[in-house]
Amino acid sequence: MPHVNLRSPVGRVIATLAARLRGYWHRVDSPVNVRIAPPAEARPAVPAAYMPLYTYLDRRYADTVVLTFGQIEDLLGFAPPPPAFADAGWWTGTSGANDRHTAAWTAARRRAAPRLSARVVAFERLP
Repeated sequence: MPHVNLRSPVGRVIATLAARLRGYWHRVDSPVNVRIAPPAEARPAVPAAYMPLYTYLDRRYADTVVLTFGQIEDLLGFAPPPPAFADAGWWTGTSGANDRHTAAWTAARRRAAPRLSARVVAFERLP
């Protein structure tokens, strides 16, 4: 490229553009390191012991999820208490006992429909 006199009108334009480009590429006010993190999700009020069941139900697309007692036990890592096997109210929240466990499916926007004789529980999505 031939030498350009910086005092000429063309040279001043080139010098101005070069200065602006240098300023653009070396901006001081732009962050150097940018971390992109997913937004923090609000944690539902589900007891920690029942969180695996909540997570499983929340991530299912089906309107109805049917689980056997054995599958629920595998998800939780422990056997549900004895009333779960004998009292349908334990699943529906009408037993009057400490019903914090029902938050696992109500937080996932589902209701439980137990069939104790078949040892299964259908979790239906709420409208």
